[in-house]
Amino acid sequence: MTTDRASAREVIALVADEFHELPHDEKDFTRDGPLAWPGYDDSRARAARRTGESESVVCGVGRVEGARAVLIAFEFGFLGGSLGERTGDRLEAAYAYAREHRLPVVPLVATGGSRMQEGMLALTQLQRVARQSALTREAGLAQIAVARDPTTGGGWATLGAGADVVLALPGAQVGFAGSRVRPPDADPAAYTAEAQVMAGSADAVVRPQELRETLGRWLRLLTGVSTDPAPVPEALGTTDLPASGWDAVRRARSPRRPRAARYLDAYFTDRLAISGDRCGGADPAGMLCGFGAHQGRTVAYAAQTGAATRPAGYRTAARLIRLADRLGIPVLTLVDTPGAANDAEAERQGAGAAIAELFGVVATARTPLTTLVIGEGGSGGALALAAPGRTWATPDSYFSVIAPELAAAILKRPEAEVELTADQLRIRPQDLMELGVIRPTRPH
Repeated sequence: MTTDRASAREVIALVADEFHELPHDEKDFTRDGPLAWPGYDDSRARAARRTGESESVVCGVGRVEGARAVLIAFEFGFLGGSLGERTGDRLEAAYAYAREHRLPVVPLVATGGSRMQEGMLALTQLQRVARQSALTREAGLAQIAVARDPTTGGGWATLGAGADVVLALPGAQVGFAGSRVRPPDADPAAYTAEAQVMAGSADAVVRPQELRETLGRWLRLLTGVSTDPAPVPEALGTTDLPASGWDAVRRARSPRRPRAARYLDAYFTDRLAISGDRCGGADPAGMLCGFGAHQGRTVAYAAQTGAATRPAGYRTAARLIRLADRLGIPVLTLVDTPGAANDAEAERQGAGAAIAELFGVVATARTPLTTLVIGEGGSGGALALAAPGRTWATPDSYFSVIAPELAAAILKRPEAEVELTADQLRIRPQDLMELGVIRPTRPH
């Protein structure tokens, strides 16, 4: 079978160890549907004979690598996987079942959008689906979508892009505008799974042969509720404290110092990344976000990499913390940046608003946050990711209101006084502990 255009039953078999379809009540239509569209009944009958399905979705409860979830599989062969009133009935019932039984929802999407033969009544099913998704989100249940080929129109704008985690099959057509309605000169590469990941609207492209395992890992991680804070990671670099402020800066900027990837590898036995801010941007070079398994339970992480953090990085971290907060998963943040990106493009992308958003999300999170400063703590661009009252620092880190060089420049001091300025700023870990900015001991 070709997985991008696999039938609903085939894609269910691809990902599920077992599957039990949910019962459904079919709404009675007048002849040719609510608009009396000529030939609509005949089209539905032909689609049913061709696919063996009575509607464009198959909904049920399955086990994916042992994890139970409500699966919603679209049958593209049934009128292009389009959404009509009966589709809405099935989707609403599936989401209600998920909430009643406290199960995550996995839409396996392949749709061209709303069904023309039912007109505005078909389009309003998007509102219906959006409400069910929102209610499920409020109930603290995860939604993991898989964008198959094609995933366009309202199906992408609700079940797909509206999920907590969005996976996509390689080369799948994914976008709001389908191939027959977009401008004739539009670049088709912009409407692909890969492009959606680059634009921050999807998290990862997953090969069909890896889909079951990946979904199983995500389901296990996103159902790992815990009320205990994430333990602080062990320091991986030097263990002796810096002698001076400039020594702290020099250590933190050393290319040999352990960075976020090493800390995450040492901390987690399994981890999966989320990517993108869902606003058109991603910052893979500056911010690593995702969920991982630590000592048998799930911990979410947002980790700066040592590079300047771009607005999309802050918004991705805010998205991560909101999701963890809603699911009841503790969060670990790793601070390591010379500061927020300050170029003109960063300003155009809303640097200030992105940092403000993250400050607010951290301040109001109900789930416990734990922060470790592992390198440079560059001003507000670093502080936005730090948990108030629950921040620790490694011996090869510093935290400063501003970089010593910039502080000296603002004070109109000569370059020779940069090191003195670093001392006066009191940016060493031991200084920060005395000032009450970081915690004095590592909890066990």
